[in-house]
Amino acid sequence: MLYLKNRKGSQKGFCSLIGLLTLAALLLTGCGKDNTFKNKEITMEAFSDMKAPAFVFDFQQVAQLVAETARKEGAATESDRRVRDYYEQDGVQLLWVDRAGVDHRADSLLAHLHQVGDIGFSERAFFVDAIEHDLQQLRQLQFGEGNDDINHVAARLEYHLTKACMRYAYGYRYGFINPSRIFNHLDEEEKKPGDNSRIVRYRGLFDVDMEQAPADYHLTVIDKIVNDSIAEYLSAIEPQDKFYHKLKGMLKNDTTAEQRQRILSNMERTRWRLRRPIPETGKRIIVNIPAYHLYAYGDDSLLHMRIVCGAWKTKTPLLSSEIEWMEVNPQWIIPQSILEKDVVHHAGDSAYFARNRYNIYERTTNKQMEIGEVTQSMLLSGKYRVAQESGDDNSLGRLVFRFKNNFSVFLHYTSTPWMFQRDKRSISHGCVRVERPFELANYVLDEPDEWLLDRIRISMGLKPTSDRGRKYLRTHQDEEDHKLIGYVPVKPHVPLYIIYFTLWPDETGDLKTWPDVYGYDRVILDHLTTYLP
Repeated sequence: MLYLKNRKGSQKGFCSLIGLLTLAALLLTGCGKDNTFKNKEITMEAFSDMKAPAFVFDFQQVAQLVAETARKEGAATESDRRVRDYYEQDGVQLLWVDRAGVDHRADSLLAHLHQVGDIGFSERAFFVDAIEHDLQQLRQLQFGEGNDDINHVAARLEYHLTKACMRYAYGYRYGFINPSRIFNHLDEEEKKPGDNSRIVRYRGLFDVDMEQAPADYHLTVIDKIVNDSIAEYLSAIEPQDKFYHKLKGMLKNDTTAEQRQRILSNMERTRWRLRRPIPETGKRIIVNIPAYHLYAYGDDSLLHMRIVCGAWKTKTPLLSSEIEWMEVNPQWIIPQSILEKDVVHHAGDSAYFARNRYNIYERTTNKQMEIGEVTQSMLLSGKYRVAQESGDDNSLGRLVFRFKNNFSVFLHYTSTPWMFQRDKRSISHGCVRVERPFELANYVLDEPDEWLLDRIRISMGLKPTSDRGRKYLRTHQDEEDHKLIGYVPVKPHVPLYIIYFTLWPDETGDLKTWPDVYGYDRVILDHLTTYLP
């Protein structure tokens, strides 16, 4: 029997024992002639020598020990920080240890923790051995002195159960790492000439609209623990994505260490839940960077093509958005970062600007400037923009697909189509160059008429296919450049996802292994170290 001491120090737990002794006394006295109850003056103090101090909980000490442990061990993850902050509060409620000891909720949690090996994780990261050891001590009353007394055992159990439960819940529900925090603090921006500040700025690399754990998510988990619904909750939050379970199944097969690491990193990606998941029906475009490929899906069709993506120093960001419009024969407004790196040192060189068909404009008035009048400091000020005229030699090519994003990147053609023949195609400044832009334009438009398509063809320098288009060219033979259309809205908008999976199906649906172009698999694995064997 466990004897329990509450926070005020009052002693309880002898009621059942008193009842048995009283009944025995009544039976014994009823058998003889003297019916006087000789123990009528009995009190709780009469049993004081039967108390076992080794079996007495001191809840105040348990709470103090848990708080000390939380402070001492630190916090390796967001869930760990929430556990630490919770137990450092005054008057905190213990979640697992009560007057009955530790009940079946601990066993329910252990049943889930024993399954982490199925996703390639170590039970050690969830303190399974420590929990089972201390649970056995508590239930078999195997207590000693010092760190093995009942209060230390209870404190360890309380802390490890909560920490393991939080790690499991946060990881399965939102992912074991936060990609937005990690990837947006990965590549430092190059400092401008003369910038001697100590401020470190990073290039944005991740802007996927995904679910993030709210600041009070730990309270949701605590509520499930307290109300004995934690087992059901942990089952409910496991990812339901089919691809996730396919990767999970692959872990059970014999794999090389390299392949196993690739599976683990891609499984983590599938735990990052999008607010707007990739739809299974309708139009959607997926650009998978490691595959150097674009996949434009329809309900019963697939258009696919090669892409060129950003180089190592100018990585293409991962994002989710929607294609909203196209521009035929666009100007290229040179981003400030490229301007500072590649153009500024040519300030005043009229031949360079003429050769590349660059013009300089004042941003506020849109006034075109004389090349020789613009200095390096003027270009660096941000008050002027440099634009390349449209045409075949424009860096965007003849067609660009626009979508909202925070990086000024888009899908477009190129003035150097030979790059699509290379095996390694990570060479751009960050935008995605598409191999067959007109086919993609036809795909994103909703039932376009032939004259709209021919206006796009003619404006891109392609041959028309309709009678009206051919007639137009015959009657405008003297014109060198035919720009029949510029802005083309895309309605309804087409969902776009720029993703990074080194295990992903190809155009035939077969799962293929792709190169780790930006080394992101290694980044993910490094941040999963806490959980790996």
